[in-house]
Amino acid sequence: MPDLIALCDRLLDLSRKAGADEAAASAAMTEGLEASARDGAIEDVGRSETLDIGVRVIVGRRQACVSASSHADSALTEMAERAVAMAREAPEDPYCGLPEVERVATDFPDLNLCDPATGDAERLREDALAIDAAARAVPGVAKSESAGASWRRSRIAMRLSNGFSATREGSVWSASCSAIAGEGQGMERDYAYAVARWHEDRRALDAIGREAGERAARRVSPRKAPTKSVPLVFDQRLASSIVGHFLGAINGASVARGSSYLADRMGKRLFPAGVTVTDDPLQRRGLASRPFDGEGLAPARRVLVEDGMLQGWLLDCATARQLGLASTASASFAVGSPPRPSPSNVTLAPGTRSPADLISEIEEGFFVTEMLGASINPTTGDYSRGASGFWIEKGEVAYPVTEATVVGNLIEMFGALEAADDLPADRSLKVPTLRIEGCHVAGN
Repeated sequence: MPDLIALCDRLLDLSRKAGADEAAASAAMTEGLEASARDGAIEDVGRSETLDIGVRVIVGRRQACVSASSHADSALTEMAERAVAMAREAPEDPYCGLPEVERVATDFPDLNLCDPATGDAERLREDALAIDAAARAVPGVAKSESAGASWRRSRIAMRLSNGFSATREGSVWSASCSAIAGEGQGMERDYAYAVARWHEDRRALDAIGREAGERAARRVSPRKAPTKSVPLVFDQRLASSIVGHFLGAINGASVARGSSYLADRMGKRLFPAGVTVTDDPLQRRGLASRPFDGEGLAPARRVLVEDGMLQGWLLDCATARQLGLASTASASFAVGSPPRPSPSNVTLAPGTRSPADLISEIEEGFFVTEMLGASINPTTGDYSRGASGFWIEKGEVAYPVTEATVVGNLIEMFGALEAADDLPADRSLKVPTLRIEGCHVAGN
């Protein structure tokens, strides 16, 4: 394995010699193994190793980025010279620039992000076959579409001309399954997955396969949904997409461009009283945890929504300067591209009632389990998405439905939601099942 910090140091030296006023060099090395199975047989086993190196240079108020996969000195020299040449031709950006020296992180907490165990091809084969078998054992499942298990470990390094220098390592263990139920033209598919930093934290394999099979079997013989305004219940797996739209709207890039429907909502009520949304980049073993952000700043846990009130934006240095605010250390890390604001481990706090309780009060409604496509107006929050799931009648899940469209406005949806108590643990965006009033369903 090459010395990633040494590579970054070399890129900085070459960039300065080429004429850069400021520079940020980064490198990432990743190795991984994966295995997939289908219908009781191994379909594929693969290994990957990648090295990515990138540099971002700033000349005056102009910037450019270049990346490559070769660490040969000639390649590094060409990267630095090309980046500086590109920056000199780029349009001026009054907000670009590295953080002030006094703001860069110097203390990096151990977040336990890297499992010392390594992936083994034979073990991953066995895992894929076990997931596949669990799915096919579910009554009504015709076959598995795919089942897989994988392991990945990465090491990244970042060196800035303002003095920041750091590395971090992380591992990811994942497993997934897609199952098909029914026959002929009436076949339906569904899926399940699990992901964790440490192997011991990953969900049981048979549970993943069984969930995929049971979800697929429940969807056989769907009907068209009626067209009417009814309460919606978003399955835990999909509820995160609702909060994802919220996170997109409080992203500093959207706010600074004037393209966010929440641009005038700072400090105002957005969710019902009692709703809290947090962003915690320092969560131990968190899937999106980071001891430093993509600009070398020290992140901290933040409350984005408190008691239903919007508290702030997600900002990197550039968007913070544009808005006259301070960075929230939310810059993403990417090799060979400028940083952008991004969330880390986001949690919408769970409520006190179970999903069954939320459904039991609904005379007629729609339990949404899958969504297709999206039409979101970023300036108004108008929302329209294809959906399938189950129709609710008299407090019970009655029958599967397909080819429906859910229509609403995100601001109104945020203000009319109730969270269940089933907060997931194995995701970076943790959102329980959500019940939302006042949406329109277009069906038959």
